[in-house]
Amino acid sequence: MSAATYVRFELLRTVRNKRSFFFSLAFPVVMYYLIALPNRHEHNLGGTAGHPTHIFAPQYFMVGLLGFGGMIAVLSGGARIAAERAVGWNRQLRLTPLSPRMYFRAKVLTAYMLAAIALVLLYASGVALGVRMPFDSWWRMTLGVLVALIPFAALGIALGHLLTVDSMGPATGGITALFAFLGGTWFPITGHGFFVEFCKSLPSYWLTQAGHVGLDGKTDPWGGRGWITIAIWAAATAGFAMWAYRRDTRRV
Repeated sequence: MSAATYVRFELLRTVRNKRSFFFSLAFPVVMYYLIALPNRHEHNLGGTAGHPTHIFAPQYFMVGLLGFGGMIAVLSGGARIAAERAVGWNRQLRLTPLSPRMYFRAKVLTAYMLAAIALVLLYASGVALGVRMPFDSWWRMTLGVLVALIPFAALGIALGHLLTVDSMGPATGGITALFAFLGGTWFPITGHGFFVEFCKSLPSYWLTQAGHVGLDGKTDPWGGRGWITIAIWAAATAGFAMWAYRRDTRRV
């Protein structure tokens, strides 16, 4: 099997798995409408007449859910790997000329395809509720979110090689919920102290900050600390994924 053939197969297989495809993408969109639709006319979210915030509620909730939807999409790739292991498909792949590098590339491309679709669906939902932003804010926000998802894509691959099909659902759900909570998806992480510093050491915090480009329009919402944190997490999770893959391939 050639590398191009395997990548094409992975992408088609993901789209044709309607149940997994739907739930990986639908949940963030449903969450968005449940939260944003009742507040679609709110242009002063969290503010008062004397102290206006000028925050448009649908826009605030859209950028807040970008990281959450992206995490769900890329981590769901681990469930597909676990299913392959359950039926022995990964052992069959080792009999082909497919290299580990191309294997990982196909898995990452598939995860990012789902993440890109999740972002487009959330953008379309936001626009439908009146969200309007300059073009440069859209693309800078998208680029930042996609870069910040690298550690989660690698983590999904690692979990897929370590866990069973039955345990992948609870594991990915719990990990997504925990990282979203500590990353500031549901409430802003502000102030000082150990809790704030701990949250800033997580990739989900900077993933959320990348989405907030759509609120404050910052050119670089991360600064040096954000880029270093994402780079460290990306290297660590990539190493973890390689270790999990090699551990799994040593099993008979």
